[in-house]
Amino acid sequence: MSKRTIIAAGNWKMNKTPTEAAEFVTALKERVKDANTEVVVGVPFVCIPAVKTALTGSDIKVAAQNMHFEDSGAYTGEVSGAMLSDLGVDYVIIGHSERREYFGETNETVNKKAHAIFKYGMKPIICCGESLEQREQGVTAEHVRYQIKIALLGLTADQVCQTVIAYEPIWAIGTGKTATNEQANEVCAIIREAVKELYNTSVADQVRIQYGGSVNAKNAKEIFAMPDIDGGLVGGASLKLDDFEIIAKSGN
Repeated sequence: MSKRTIIAAGNWKMNKTPTEAAEFVTALKERVKDANTEVVVGVPFVCIPAVKTALTGSDIKVAAQNMHFEDSGAYTGEVSGAMLSDLGVDYVIIGHSERREYFGETNETVNKKAHAIFKYGMKPIICCGESLEQREQGVTAEHVRYQIKIALLGLTADQVCQTVIAYEPIWAIGTGKTATNEQANEVCAIIREAVKELYNTSVADQVRIQYGGSVNAKNAKEIFAMPDIDGGLVGGASLKLDDFEIIAKSGN
């Protein structure tokens, strides 16, 4: 099995002005320069230029939180792959449960976005996960497998190896509830098995699967140590310097 690099990605959601963002990452880059995880900050669109400038000479990667799948056109308020690529963005988060719930994101649009992200030389962080109702009805595995199958449709094996998948149980986002480490690992293993069925063992061994769902400074080390979990997509805790530093170093 290939050794997968732990990826600690912060999803800032709609927080921090460009000025605040630049100050934050300037402090962060000093604190995590010896972390042996891949550190990513998922910042609002308007913060990307300031953050990229502030991170000059740092290994920290920058993610956008969304992207439109068309190259250009009459899509008021949307941002294209060409725009993000031109700013030097590394990753794009797609299919987050908040995007699905509030903005009509579907498995099909996630798939179109994944193709567009690769077209412009970036990598997707594809989110998937079940609601509390789905978990209680015992359909977590089917639901998550379906999300992954549609999201990866038509991607090459090489592209999937570069893809990051973030398992986020919707019932554990911002609720303070967390899946147990075993529950989280179980679903990440189901996702890896689905990738194996769609592609092969080698691809399944290489694809990185994060857990997202109230990851914090206290639980990150244990979560990242689980065999099928390759890091975290971190919400609130990624906005706090001390906490995110601890999380970023939790793969050590």
